[in-house]
Amino acid sequence: MSSPPPRRSLFSRGSWPEARRIATILRTETAGGVLLIIAAMIGLVWANTPWAHGYESLRDFRLGPAALHLDLSLHTWAADGLLAVFFFVVGLELKREFIVGDLRDPRRAALPVVAAVGGMAGPALIFLAFNAGNGDAVQGWAIPTATDIAFALAILAVVGTHLPTALRTFLLTLAVVDDLLAVTVIAVFYTDELHLPYLALALLPFAAFTLAVQRRICSPLVLLPLAALTWWLVHESGVHATVAGVLLGFAVPVLARRSADATVDDHAPAEVLEHRVRPFSAGVAVPVFAFFAAGVPVGGLAGALDSVTDRVTLGIVVGLVAGKAAGILLTTFLTAKLTRAELDSDLSWVDVAGVALLGGIGFTVSLLIAELAFDEHPVWTDHARVGILVGTLTAALLAAIVLRLRNRVYRRIAELETRDDDHDGIPDVYQRER
Repeated sequence: MSSPPPRRSLFSRGSWPEARRIATILRTETAGGVLLIIAAMIGLVWANTPWAHGYESLRDFRLGPAALHLDLSLHTWAADGLLAVFFFVVGLELKREFIVGDLRDPRRAALPVVAAVGGMAGPALIFLAFNAGNGDAVQGWAIPTATDIAFALAILAVVGTHLPTALRTFLLTLAVVDDLLAVTVIAVFYTDELHLPYLALALLPFAAFTLAVQRRICSPLVLLPLAALTWWLVHESGVHATVAGVLLGFAVPVLARRSADATVDDHAPAEVLEHRVRPFSAGVAVPVFAFFAAGVPVGGLAGALDSVTDRVTLGIVVGLVAGKAAGILLTTFLTAKLTRAELDSDLSWVDVAGVALLGGIGFTVSLLIAELAFDEHPVWTDHARVGILVGTLTAALLAAIVLRLRNRVYRRIAELETRDDDHDGIPDVYQRER
């Protein structure tokens, strides 16, 4: 009788063929975005059925050692624990953009970076305008400021088969800067109580983690305990634990080590870790969080009308749809006109408008900020979730329409270019639209 195949870790380079195929699929932006949407819809529908008590029981089920202050509900584990994995991947992406990506060149990065700032300022101002004099509701000003990378890139990947590569680069740069600013907002404005001894102790495992990855040690037996201990100490310090994920991601080197003859000796640790962690982040961490965060009991037609007419909900919807688009487009246009920063030659301002609408897809991080901002106001938390869902879906639909129309233009141009290698044969109307 033949012996069974050897057991292999989730983090090992080899894996079962089925598991490898699934992991490969989960590394694509489209798959992660689709899973996120499906999980959110399941949570929303379940929370509004006669079996909603089952959803609530599952969401509120507590798990973990009380002695370590980790006797948390599954919902909290998803928001504080699983989402830290997502932010670890975000940290890897951010550092790569700063070291070898578009953010290393100030001239190329200027427009999307400024667009990210404008894309946060616009929604925040609109939310504050809607909720001026509405008591503690102003604490939710940051809810419509975030852009969901996975969701936005998934929409772009689905509708933009012929769109210029520069458009995806613009969106990715904008989104990663947006996430960096969002993490800063969470750390500064939504940390209620700070325990410095725990924060100081967190530096020890964090330093050990940094030393390990700098020495190209990527074994999960080494890194997982150090990352978990860092996460727990940051969690105990009062700073939201997802910040630990970003910091750990920033600690990982993004450049491959080179030998004396300039040949590459190995893969960069960031590449290795992202390859291993992204499937879990896209396939488990973000969908599970979305499932628990999106389960809002609407309360029938009357409850839905009450939610969508609330000032908190309206501020979020208008902020995501109009504030994001106006903030991104206006700041990008003014920066291009008033400075030496230039829009990529492959793009038009209509393309930027489509990306600006995509910026209004503020799902994952917006839901997290809503929970932090309205922790003591559950009604506003529910209304904020409704606003995030409505605003995100509206922005996604409008962006899909605009980018789909642009995709047709670029597809026609590509078809004409394949017929006539001499670009003089392309009609002027398409040259102008480009």
